[in-house]
Amino acid sequence: MVFDRNGNDAADFLFLPVNDASATDPDCRGTHWSLLLVDRRERARPVAYHYDSMATTNSAIAEQLAVRLGAHLQPARIPRQQNCFDCGIFVLAGTWELVGRLAQGERPEYEPLHLDNLVADRQALQDRLRGPPLI
Repeated sequence: MVFDRNGNDAADFLFLPVNDASATDPDCRGTHWSLLLVDRRERARPVAYHYDSMATTNSAIAEQLAVRLGAHLQPARIPRQQNCFDCGIFVLAGTWELVGRLAQGERPEYEPLHLDNLVADRQALQDRLRGPPLI
């Protein structure tokens, strides 16, 4: 799926943005984004955790993607967006938070890494993106 320089399948975790655009209808370009974190540490039994800031809006699409990846889908908690346009901010903030937690050694074992306390702050994200690169 994701290979290193030596051709080894190396990615234990995949972060996939999910959109409700239609693959067959070019006029349906999509209106909502959510996040799928795929835990591939057990290659034979991957698990996909779905973070959707509008509850179950992208559930069917996330399920289809999980099936294509051979993963079992599990919902994961994330705060609900309070408007109809911040879903992308939630995807980016959720990815940032999850990467940080995984880097610190947290691992989803028996349940997802829930994002109950996530703050999806548009201005903070813009400031972070304008700042110096992280090394």
